[in-house]
Amino acid sequence: VCLLCRRAEADPNICGETRERFGLCAHVFCLLFASLLHQQEDDRVGLGGFLPKEVLLAVKRAAQKRCCVCGQTGATITCCDTDCDLGFHLPCAKEGGCVTQFIPPYRAFCPAHSPEQAVEATPEPDTKCLICMEPVEDRKTYSTMVCPACKTTWFHRDCIQNQAIHSGFSIFCCPHCQNEYRFLVEMLTMGIRIPRRGPSWEEDGAYEQLYERHSHCDASECLCPGGREEAEEEGPWELLLCRSCAAEGTHRCCSGLRNRMTSWECDSC
Repeated sequence: VCLLCRRAEADPNICGETRERFGLCAHVFCLLFASLLHQQEDDRVGLGGFLPKEVLLAVKRAAQKRCCVCGQTGATITCCDTDCDLGFHLPCAKEGGCVTQFIPPYRAFCPAHSPEQAVEATPEPDTKCLICMEPVEDRKTYSTMVCPACKTTWFHRDCIQNQAIHSGFSIFCCPHCQNEYRFLVEMLTMGIRIPRRGPSWEEDGAYEQLYERHSHCDASECLCPGGREEAEEEGPWELLLCRSCAAEGTHRCCSGLRNRMTSWECDSC
């Protein structure tokens, strides 16, 4: 169970992975957002850079502080507004309309002081979220957001958060106008977490095969002494790929192709 949010199970896309050391357990982002808890420069020190004694002190401070969302004690995150003392647990943030900015210095805001989109835009009647194609609200709200660049693309907070998790920092952009910088900055400000990595669908080499060049001769009779896998840079045993699909190949000699021919098309294409 995370010492800070008191949840054994929480959305890892929002709370992050758990860190366990010295008999302590806490989510990465619960640590980063906790008020008056500072990370050391070396993240190998303590619990991901947080000293165990300071983590325990943060838990002790929050023991009597109630979450403004769920009402339970142990709220370690306090609103950044200087005149506000409201606190909450990180897993409660979305349910309560709180904004947590997943970039240093990891600022958090209660519903009353959360940033709002400044762009002047109102959705047309029957406007749908461009991601899930379900209706959005009739105005900007915590749950209904708009692209600050094109001002015409509307989406639900949950939908754009899910897209951000899968897209990662490198290709995250407006799903319609493809704006990157303004869109990314706005979403970070509004509390959307964008992982600093490439898209999830490229992890673990899932699509490595798509980047492999076809590498053998598919002629009905391969004449190359070295076999179908043999290929030279030029001459009769140069391997040419189909100019249309690139999924089949042939040695020049095996398909009777002259040296001056620079392209070839397979029978299927």
